[in-house]
Amino acid sequence: MFLLKLFSRQWWLATVLVIAAVAVMIRLGIWQLDRLEQRRAFNAQVDLARGQPVLDLNHEGADTDLTQMEWRTVQYSGEYDFANQVAIRNQYYVGRYGYHLMTPLRSDGTAVLVDRGWIPADGNSAAADWRQYDASGEVQVTGQIRLGQGKPAFGGIEDPVPADGSGLEVWNNADVEKIALQLPYPILAVYIQEQPDPADEQPPIPFQPEIELTEGPHFGYAMQWFIFASVLSIGYPFFVRKQESRQA
Repeated sequence: MFLLKLFSRQWWLATVLVIAAVAVMIRLGIWQLDRLEQRRAFNAQVDLARGQPVLDLNHEGADTDLTQMEWRTVQYSGEYDFANQVAIRNQYYVGRYGYHLMTPLRSDGTAVLVDRGWIPADGNSAAADWRQYDASGEVQVTGQIRLGQGKPAFGGIEDPVPADGSGLEVWNNADVEKIALQLPYPILAVYIQEQPDPADEQPPIPFQPEIELTEGPHFGYAMQWFIFASVLSIGYPFFVRKQESRQA
């Protein structure tokens, strides 16, 4: 009988709104639990990758699915192709604006993009300016596997592919797939983020992001949404009952 009161002419709209609000809160709680599982999976993947021995891409890169090995330490030897390097804009180092240089490193028919690190924006507006950072001869790079990134899911600007077939020098994103389209040779599907040297303060300055391997606040947020849903779903009928008793 009381259930019918909740859907009476006086209360039906409020009841529908409460039901909708409870459903949204429960869905938000489930979403936070999904985010928690994603965070746990990411943490496990990073721990696993960092626990693996250094992978020599010169010998194993071509026949290995590197896209499943992000954050694993690798090494690669070859010579840089500075004529085809690009820069990623909107990069900062100790508060200074600049770019990250992405340079192809070639060896025996294979090649991989290397994020060599940060250079200041001042005096480096064109590709010709970046040649001051050339390092001739064969080099060996050690760093971590990183996946290329196109336009971020939220915000950011997608890099266009010029209709005339010309290449871009400055990119918004480290989009390996698109950058590969303007190179005259194939490259690996990932890039190397070079390991930084604390003693090296001369550009290009390599960079490694700090990763917080925690579960974050997702479980607490999920519990909050479930509590809100419980309070509303239990409290609303009591409120209606109290109002009905006053009117009787």
